[in-house]
Order: sequence, then C-alpha cells, then structure tokens
Amino acid sequence: MSDFFAPAGGWRVRILDLSGASADNIVEEVGGFPTLMQANGFARRYVRDSVERCRGAGMSAKEVLDAWFAYGEDAEVVEAGEGGWRSAAELGDFINQPAASEERDWRALDPRRIGEGEDEPDA
Repeated sequence: MSDFFAPAGGWRVRILDLSGASADNIVEEVGGFPTLMQANGFARRYVRDSVERCRGAGMSAKEVLDAWFAYGEDAEVVEAGEGGWRSAAELGDFINQPAASEERDWRALDPRRIGEGEDEPDA
C-alpha cells in the first residue's frame, strides 16, 4: 500500500467503542490523514491511550485487558487492508507495559488540529 494512493480526502481512522454503547460500536471516524503512516500512528496511539485510561493502580495484566474490552476504544484504519495498523498485533505489549506519555499522544497526529495554536496573519 502506498501513500500515493490515499483515498480521496485522505486516510480515515474509525474509532470503535468496545463497551457496546452504540449500536454499530462506531464512535466516530477521523479523516484527512495525508499519509498511511500518520493514520497508523494515530490509531496506535489512540489505542495505547485507551488501554492506559483503563489501567488502575495495582491491576494485573488480565484485569487491564478485561477493563479495556469492557470500557475501552479500539481504532482501525479504514480501507488500508494489510497496510493498516491492527491493535491485535500489539495489544499484549500494551497491556504488559505501561506507556510513556508520548506513546499516548494521539492528538499530536490528529489532522483536525492542524493549524491550531498558530498565530493568525496580521490583517
């Protein structure tokens, strides 16, 4: 899969609610990722953050995993096929090893935030 062949409007990441609070489990889709690498990074960090939000002090790995499946959110890159990041590939590592803050910073890769905080040009 090549970034040269991104879908119109860029790559999209679908956020899935594992608690089943919504009928189709889809919370939202975040679009506009210019590269598959950025979309994959966003999805990975989003899930990493979700796992950490489910982790409580003194919880075993099984308890963290159970909490994530009950209350967490998963993410998938839409239409990326084999090139898309999958939580199953790293979930065990996420559960076993708490994350550093930069590993959880999905907001830094969020295309909806591009240009935020930049000074406006003088009128």
